[in-house]
Amino acid sequence: MSAATHGLVGQLARFAAALRAQSLRVGLGDELDAATALTLVDLLDRAEVHRALRIAFKVPPEAWEIYDRLFEEVWDGKPAPRPQPEHAAWPREQRASLQWQWDGQRVRLVAPDEERETPEGDTPSTSPEPMLRRKPFEQCSRSEIAALERLIARLAPRLAARRARRLVPTRGHGSVDLRRSFRLALKSDGDFLRLARRSRPIVEPRLVVLADTSGSMDAYQRMLLAFAFALRRTIPAAEIFAFNTALVRITRIVQPAQLQRTLRQLGTDVVDWSGGTRIGACVEDFNARYRDRLVNRHTTVMVFSDGLDHDDGAVLGRAMRALRDRAGRILWLNPLLGDPRYRPEADAMRAALPYIDHFRPAHNLESLESLLRFMA
Repeated sequence: MSAATHGLVGQLARFAAALRAQSLRVGLGDELDAATALTLVDLLDRAEVHRALRIAFKVPPEAWEIYDRLFEEVWDGKPAPRPQPEHAAWPREQRASLQWQWDGQRVRLVAPDEERETPEGDTPSTSPEPMLRRKPFEQCSRSEIAALERLIARLAPRLAARRARRLVPTRGHGSVDLRRSFRLALKSDGDFLRLARRSRPIVEPRLVVLADTSGSMDAYQRMLLAFAFALRRTIPAAEIFAFNTALVRITRIVQPAQLQRTLRQLGTDVVDWSGGTRIGACVEDFNARYRDRLVNRHTTVMVFSDGLDHDDGAVLGRAMRALRDRAGRILWLNPLLGDPRYRPEADAMRAALPYIDHFRPAHNLESLESLLRFMA
């Protein structure tokens, strides 16, 4: 990939991140559509680029003003005057009593005595749980994200409750062990005073999570990290790493019960958060510093990434082969797999696939729930 193409992709990722920061629903699928759109227009024609990206990102008419301002900032390099915060329009003495309220499109500040409007149209403020499980993360509202976090917290213990294949003696409930029962009976002159039982014990899994925190994963970072944090709460031995252009061990930073605070701290402490990505170099770094100590044949390595790498794909291929030689299984969770149009054609993703045991989507809660059968 040429340096010019890298620059254009990076510019597009920054623009998408800026749109998301203004609460516009821009997902990875939209970014792929935008990248395709740029190949069909004259890049030197500002109006064509402006119109093509607005269509690709599906910007609604009511957000065109925000879109125009961000386009000038990101693509023209002209910092535009930012609109005054919504609460600044209220008199100072009234600001303390303001409340946040969902109006069907966004969350806004209202005064307690302001008449509450009933949202129009078919956009619901909440989603029934079955629908919420199937809804892509990047399309979820703030209230839906909060609901998903609660569901994820309930899902993690189910993933961690893995039973061993081998039956072992138990004093509780279980299947009858006839051989041991007869041996016990011999000690009491042939009377079966007690039946011996055996069952499959719950085994605490060994888990290592490698989470991509580059800009292209912005739309999914919060939910996937919430999933990783919930697993950490359930599996004390789990190790979590964040990577983009460098690898950072974040296990000790993670506070599963304080997601918001942890995310803010990670945004500060992790170098190049929401920036570029060098997946191959980061996996190589993990192998050199942590693999022999943290990974063995009982370990599941779970990678959260879209597989878009700035490095040569061969680097990631070598690193994944070395990791596969030691790990029990490798799961790669790619949010792009949730789009039926997606094909793993990026060099890095193609290079990694031969060494992945399970290549799965991670774009909604339903896709995370499907991991149950792969963790057993």
